[in-house]
Amino acid sequence: MTLRWRLTLFYTGLLAVLLTAVSVAALVTIRSSLLSNLNRELNQSYLLLTETLPSLNLKAPSTDEERDAAGVLPLARYLFPNDAIQIDELPTYDFPTLAQQLEEAPTPDAREQVLAFVRGLGSDPQNRESIGMDRGSLISLTDAELTRLIESPDGRIYIQRDVRDPYSTQSAPHHFLVTLGALQLDPSAPPNLAVAYIGRKLEGNLYTQAQLQRVLLALCLAGLLTAGAGAYLLAGQALRPLRQVQRAAESIGGQNLAERVPEPQTGDEVQALAQALNAMLGRLEGSFEAQRRFTSDASHELRTPVTAISGHASYLLRRTQPNEQQRESLDIIRSESERLTNLIASLLQLARSDSGALALTRQPVLSGPFLSEVTRELAPLAQAQGTRLTAGGEELAFEGDPDRLKQVLINLVGNALKAGAKNITLTSQPQGGGREVRLSVHDDGPGIPPEHLARLFDRFYRVEDSRSRDQGGAGLGLSIAKGIVDAHGGRIWLESEVGKGTTAHVQLPIGNIADLDEEDVP
Repeated sequence: MTLRWRLTLFYTGLLAVLLTAVSVAALVTIRSSLLSNLNRELNQSYLLLTETLPSLNLKAPSTDEERDAAGVLPLARYLFPNDAIQIDELPTYDFPTLAQQLEEAPTPDAREQVLAFVRGLGSDPQNRESIGMDRGSLISLTDAELTRLIESPDGRIYIQRDVRDPYSTQSAPHHFLVTLGALQLDPSAPPNLAVAYIGRKLEGNLYTQAQLQRVLLALCLAGLLTAGAGAYLLAGQALRPLRQVQRAAESIGGQNLAERVPEPQTGDEVQALAQALNAMLGRLEGSFEAQRRFTSDASHELRTPVTAISGHASYLLRRTQPNEQQRESLDIIRSESERLTNLIASLLQLARSDSGALALTRQPVLSGPFLSEVTRELAPLAQAQGTRLTAGGEELAFEGDPDRLKQVLINLVGNALKAGAKNITLTSQPQGGGREVRLSVHDDGPGIPPEHLARLFDRFYRVEDSRSRDQGGAGLGLSIAKGIVDAHGGRIWLESEVGKGTTAHVQLPIGNIADLDEEDVP
């Protein structure tokens, strides 16, 4: 995953956490506010109930029909149109006595007996009255709720229950205020201790909360999408200077060390990184230039004495009558001086390649005649060691320096011959949708161990197990070939398997070959 996406995900995730926290806080606040408003309305209804309950005289009529006929229930529904009210009288108790009995109960079983007695007293139909509730589905408190109510300093708790309306078969969630205090249901009798339940439907509150959740969810999604897109764009803008530095650094190689990466004037770590890279490139350029200068100067200085040594050895062999031991020594001197001459020429070519001064004469090339010409030049050498050398593949036109590319293929074929291959095939085929051409040299030699493949293009590197020093040269052939291919804007690599042979690939861009006539191709 790229740094841009990591930054985008980080900031989007951070915003998601913040939005979630804000949404949860908003929901909790709204829910608390709605419940507070509902609790306040329930307390107002309770105050109204304590004031109007004696005048309602709920205990006078014994049935609902009698209450309707007497106008008790219509008046109660008029006074409490939105409330569900249930009253459980505890005629034998007062509040201090009940609290004292619960507090003085010596064991949990004793407390359970007190609570069971109170619950049984309140659930007696003679002691139960209701307004706006179905008498067949009246509610009661659990032991924990009843204990909490008795022990409450103000004698009030809040609970939630599903109850059924008297004119409906559907249950709905209600929020109840439960009080424990004196209520006067019969105007002709003194007040009795009673548990009063005053509740209202939660449908409105739940609907409001659901709507709020949907709105907050939509806002969070919109915010996350907007923030994600903004973070992606801002991260891209912030990383643009770094990408420019990266692209410039990737384009700089051994042949263009004089170039530098751009230094964005951002005043941050990216600018400091660019400056550090440019300083490093300056040091590398100086080091490479000193190395190239040394190689070039040393090669030039060595050419004259080596040529003189070779000339004098040849002169002595032609003009004098050396004995056999002297002739052998002179042959060795001449052979080694010729090898040094080839080595010096290779070093000079590498120095020119490193400095970017390798001159290329680009012209159109047809792969078929080109590969055939290479096989003709090397045919005598191949026949001398019994090797079959052939050329084939598709006929392709491309642009390049035929002399330099011939040097590359001759080097690759020469390596195959030195390895003892009996069959060598040169082929060409299109690559990259026709934008590139691949020239391949395949042999059936002993192959190259995989641990050597990565270093074959290093200078002076040899695979000692398969090539002797006499046959392997100085180990610069593949380095020179790579320099020529790099100058063409292509790439070169080897594929090999021990016991099955080696294939060398040279892949080059087609170049500008528009309007190419066959007679223009050499």
